Amino acid sequence: MQTKAFRKTYTRIERITKATCVVKAGNIKYGELAWINDRPAQAISVVNDLVTLQVFGGTEGVSTQSKVIFTGKPPTLEVSDLLAGRFFNALGQPIDNGSPVSGEERIIKGSTVNPVNRAKPNVLLATGIAGIDLNNTLVTGQKIPFFADPDQPYNQVMADVALRAEADKIILGGMGLSNDDFLFFKNTFESAGVLDKIVCFINTSEDPSLERLLIPDMACTAAEYFANDKKEKVLLLLTDMTLYADALATVANKMDQIPSKDSMPGSLYSDLASIYEKAVQFQHGGSITMIAVTTLNEGDITHAIPDNTGYITEGQLYLKRDSDIGKVIVDPFRSLSRLKQNVIGKKTREDHPQVMNALIRLYADAMDAKTKKENGFDLNEYDVRCLNFSKDYAIKLLAVDINISIDEMLETGWELLQKHFERYEVGIKEEFLNKYWKITEEQTA
Repeated sequence: MQTKAFRKTYTRIERITKATCVVKAGNIKYGELAWINDRPAQAISVVNDLVTLQVFGGTEGVSTQSKVIFTGKPPTLEVSDLLAGRFFNALGQPIDNGSPVSGEERIIKGSTVNPVNRAKPNVLLATGIAGIDLNNTLVTGQKIPFFADPDQPYNQVMADVALRAEADKIILGGMGLSNDDFLFFKNTFESAGVLDKIVCFINTSEDPSLERLLIPDMACTAAEYFANDKKEKVLLLLTDMTLYADALATVANKMDQIPSKDSMPGSLYSDLASIYEKAVQFQHGGSITMIAVTTLNEGDITHAIPDNTGYITEGQLYLKRDSDIGKVIVDPFRSLSRLKQNVIGKKTREDHPQVMNALIRLYADAMDAKTKKENGFDLNEYDVRCLNFSKDYAIKLLAVDINISIDEMLETGWELLQKHFERYEVGIKEEFLNKYWKITEEQTA
């Protein structure tokens, strides 16, 4: 919890906008925390003795005579094992009616990990979601976004990942959550009995929008404590990074900065990178794996937010609604985990790469057959089998509500291949066909 450790007080504000104010003050450092009318603010520009403060609660009611109190330090979080099972706001203050957490005070926006302390990410992180574990396998220390339309159930998927993932701690950073979404996360974690491994930093849609800027750094600081100090496997979930970027744009606009692409600030790339680069696999075994939701505007992947995100992260996961089965699936074509080659067939079963590639190739054939059908062309017998396979594949493996182990996913994949295709059609090496292709009585007859 932030304390008002008074350092210097000023009562003359030079300029005020809806999100910022400028005060003449000496010996103030960039990032320093201040209080204005009991509202938190942070120094985001220091030019000589003119300090620009972003006021997290907005400047409504702030006058040129308002008292500005500088604390002499940036925003901090007190870290300890007592964070587990707790819900906090953007300032690290409890919102679960519990007492404040006491521990070691740490600045929330520290540097990224020295490369010397990093190890190659090569430890499997299973989520239980087949569309991820089978086709886009994650490793600890990876950073990857969920790209989703605003009407898709991405928060439900994030909650499912939190419950299913093989991690010691789950850190959730929620930005602009509706009260319903906040209660959904809270009730889901409580009913599943996993609160002892969950830490949540929440900014709701009713809270000041600029406070969203603190959420990722608070969450990263907690994650670094458990991953580095306690050497635990940490999964960090952030939702929604689009609302975080919108808050950045609000501040930049009020400072009269010239906007870049799509009205985003020119610093967007570095602002996002400073968060995503906190993902790490430590040499000592602890790790921070980061999955962050980025909602799309009408599916526009070229927008500055997803565009910059794609350059920083190690792949992306797309959610889309499959109209044929009426469920949300992990899109096998647009999704990609760039680090999956570090574990599939090595930390998973030997046939994993072969089965994965065969299923996706045949699913692509099914999409070609679907296009032929929609354009009025006749379908051949292979096309019909592909279409039947695609529905089974989507229902049993791509849908986000599938929760099975990776070995079960592979067994299901073999069953689908044998149900709809002949051995010569699947394109799998003979050594794996001989080992895993089961000859049924019907096939023998």
